[in-house]
Amino acid sequence: MQRGRFQLGEATGSLVGVIGASGFTGSAVTEVLVEQGYAVQQFSRAERGAGWQLVGPRSADRPPIALWILACRIDSVAEHREMLLSYGAKRIVAISSTSIFTKGHSGSAAEQEMIARLKAGEADLAAWAAQHGIDWIVLRPTLIYGRGRDKNVSEIARLIRRFGFFPLFGAAEGRRQPIHVMDLAAWCVAALSKGGANRAYNVSGAEVLSYTEMVRRIFAANRRPALTPHVPLALFRLALTVANRIPRFSHWTADMAERMNKDMVFDNSEAIAAFGVQPRPFTVD
Repeated sequence: MQRGRFQLGEATGSLVGVIGASGFTGSAVTEVLVEQGYAVQQFSRAERGAGWQLVGPRSADRPPIALWILACRIDSVAEHREMLLSYGAKRIVAISSTSIFTKGHSGSAAEQEMIARLKAGEADLAAWAAQHGIDWIVLRPTLIYGRGRDKNVSEIARLIRRFGFFPLFGAAEGRRQPIHVMDLAAWCVAALSKGGANRAYNVSGAEVLSYTEMVRRIFAANRRPALTPHVPLALFRLALTVANRIPRFSHWTADMAERMNKDMVFDNSEAIAAFGVQPRPFTVD
């Protein structure tokens, strides 16, 4: 069934459905939507009280929702197709990851599986949305951080506070372009009301810095001296043979260390031109 294309002028002040609203990115998305005057309907698999609706097809007493931000894993979007159609979805913004480019040759079976799911999720969304005349936009963020809830910068900060140092493997000069979660949320919301639909965009922060410099900034934000002993990659690989025998570290791979020396930088100019968001430099909350 083909649906009429969404008219961008209909967006401002509209009701927006958010799936994954309780998560790290989803909660930031909800905050930005409210700040910009949108009405928000959050969806969850469990009862959460006022302002939340259970995931499932629309009932007769619920209003239609044309605009959607899917802050859930993109490979889970297929589970929500029936619901999205029942609510009359006309424009969908979904989140993937630039990991599809940076971890494509990982030696970890788990990471390879994750990348395959991301790629399949993107392709499935594009094909399904085209079939039903729904505008779609996929945003692929780089390393997401901010507000003490991420698993990247905040994890490094936690280790620094606990141990007082953070080991770096090799030269650790691979370049990074971290994106603050509130900037990612701003991009999601901007994509609801501007052009550039039916394609994917890489989104990243305003600043490019080496992995070493990123870690030093985290030390500074925690008011700790930057103690960053450099461990040769060969020594780390040797230590892995022992660490992998311990269940807690069984998922560690040499790729984790080697990535400190690989560039993970992505041009965000197309996303800026399409949606007008100006991301911030790397600033630890």
